[in-house]
Parts: sequence; C-alpha cells; structure tokens
Amino acid sequence: MNICMVGYGMMSTWHTEALQKTGAVLHTLVGRRPEAAKEFAEKYGYRKWTVSLDQALADPEIDIVILATPSEQHEAQAIQSLGAGKHTLLEIPMALSLKAAERVVDTARKSGRIFGMSHPMRFRREREALRARVKAGEENIRHIAGRFFIKRLVNVGATGYQRSWIDNILWHHFCHFVDLGLYLFDGAPIRSVKSSMGQLHPKTGIPMECIVIVETEKDQTLMVHGSYHAAYRFYDKLIVTDRDTYFFDILAGTLKTADGTTQIEAEQANCVHILTDFLDAVRNKRPPIADGVSILPAMKVLQKVQDDWDAQYGARAIPGRPLD
Repeated sequence: MNICMVGYGMMSTWHTEALQKTGAVLHTLVGRRPEAAKEFAEKYGYRKWTVSLDQALADPEIDIVILATPSEQHEAQAIQSLGAGKHTLLEIPMALSLKAAERVVDTARKSGRIFGMSHPMRFRREREALRARVKAGEENIRHIAGRFFIKRLVNVGATGYQRSWIDNILWHHFCHFVDLGLYLFDGAPIRSVKSSMGQLHPKTGIPMECIVIVETEKDQTLMVHGSYHAAYRFYDKLIVTDRDTYFFDILAGTLKTADGTTQIEAEQANCVHILTDFLDAVRNKRPPIADGVSILPAMKVLQKVQDDWDAQYGARAIPGRPLD
C-alpha cells in the first residue's frame, strides 16, 4: 500500500517510523515549507514530496493518506482526502466542533473508504485485559481521572519546535482523556457533564485551564483537569475499579496496581499499534479500532463544555479554533 504523509512534525515522524516496520510504501510527503518537506522526505525515504495536498490527492498511486497537521485543518483535509477516494487516518482531534466532526463522519460514510482516528489511548496493550473484564461484567469501573499539564505560554511543541499553529486544551488534549473514559465506560448513558474553562489569556488568546467532569447513569465518574501554565509536565491517568486501582504514568512509562509497579510501552511504541490496526482495517475492509462513528460520543461531551464556555464568555473565534 502506498502512503501519503501530510505533515512533518512529531506525529509524522512517529507514524513514519512505525510504517517502516510494516512493509508499506512511503510514497509522498506533503509539507508546508519546501525546504523542510524535502529534508523530511529524503531523511525517511519517501519517493516524492510536495507542498500541494491537491497534487498528492490527485495521484492514483496513493492508497492511504495520513493527516498529521494542525488541528484547525483536520476537518477540511479529512473531507478533501476522503472525497478524493483515499483511505484516511487522521490525527486527534477529528475536528474542533461536533458539527464539524459529524461532517467528517458523513463524508467517510458516503466515500466508502476506511476512515480512522489516531487515538493512542485506545490502543494501550496494558488495558486490554481490563477492558475485556469490564465487557464481561467481571470488573466494574468506578472512577477515571486524567491530568495533562504543560507549559504553553510560548508556542513551542513537545519536541521544542517553534509551532506555526496554536493548540487547544479542550479539543486536543482533553479529547484523549474524554474518549478513553467513554470507551472504557462502554456505552453507559451520560447523566451529566460539568466543566470549568478559563477566560482567554492576554498573551496566548486561548483558555489555559480546563476541568471536565462526566457522570454516567451507572454512577461512574470521569474527571479530567489540566493547564497550559504548568512549570513542568504531568501526564497520567488513574482508573479505580471494584477490583483494583490502576495508575498510568505516561511520562515515566509505568503502571502501578495493588501488585506493584511495572513498565509499560513508551508513547511512540504504542503509536505502532495505531498504524498496524489501520493497515489491517484497509486490507480486510473493516472498521478500525478508532473509527469516526465511535469517536462522536466524546465530541458531544467536548461540545457541551464548549457551549457552556460560549454561554459564559461569548462564542467567538480564537487562535487555533475558528468559529463554526
């Protein structure tokens, strides 16, 4: 299968290195700046590079497009790629509003192509046994908590690269945790969504803090909180069940339970599972683990939080998030 990678940031690097282990063909690299696109393509062995997504999508040799681009471009690029008849894997988030996400899912349905999302928390191998026990009724989740704290007063990404785009704490980083919670709750109806999100920061122009609390009809709770103001990073999650307690420290690469602490896969190693699942889904014409339809419940929760913020502060376009 011939792959077109759109973007050359951290996730493009991780996806490319994962693809090198699969036998897929690194066909075309699409980038914003010619020099950077050429450098990335030559470093990893892509056959071609271009700064035109239109040109890449017109190439009949390309089977799969992977979109690892700024969040505000995801909706339009996914719709364009699917409309061009390409199987499409999209980085998180699917879009920056529920309506936009629904447009992407509708386009995927009409296209008949395989559409998947890069939601890495769904692919963690150390949670597979827990999810199987939950689905079998052998273990019940009571509470899930997630933390994401990072310094974003200057627009520099996790790799130290000066970004050309602005991130969004709710629609990007909280999307990871909210989707994981609903995925593990396995369709339990939501009773309530409560939230607090800060005012626009005078320097960055975006909300810098957020708290989201979700309650289900099965008396389960999900709490996510985080800040772009932190002096150093926190990135972890806690799952409390009626059987055990699971503390995942993603930065340290550890899982702590009642039996002690064990090592877990690093984030980049976990990324490989996303690609292998998507390639298998294309080959076998099946939905991937993180297909668009299954992501919509998380997008509904995020939209409720956004609507509450809009009602308090006034709906408006902000850096990195146009008004839908």
